[in-house]
Amino acid sequence: MLIGIIGENCSGKSTLAEAIKNAIGADIITGKDYLKMAKSENEAISLFKTKLKDALLTDKNIVYVISEKEHISLLPDGAIRILVKADIDTIKERFKKRMCGNLPAPVEQMLERKHGMFDNEICDYQFDGVSGDLSEICRIIKHRII
Repeated sequence: MLIGIIGENCSGKSTLAEAIKNAIGADIITGKDYLKMAKSENEAISLFKTKLKDALLTDKNIVYVISEKEHISLLPDGAIRILVKADIDTIKERFKKRMCGNLPAPVEQMLERKHGMFDNEICDYQFDGVSGDLSEICRIIKHRII
């Protein structure tokens, strides 16, 4: 099974990915981790796309965490797509914690510019990264495996 978890920075994607990993036994790949698969970017992308397609055909579970729009195109048809959303204030607060309590104005402006960038993506599920029930979405994913 291949699951794409899509969302903005600090929306709750990694927390959801960990919960799914623990629920179904999956490998987590984040962002551009695929670049480690080969020396050239083009070769790495090709190998990564093959790996993702293979996950659709085998019992190997992969969770691909996506926070950049261009990475969505790497998900093949048949992947489960989950959009994780959070309000801008929560995202800013989480990012501030990530940056040791300081949120510089340029970073805050970047977060505001990017907020909502995935809102029009067609996904199988939406997950509230602030108050969503992790156990419920994991139950749904487990059910899809059966």
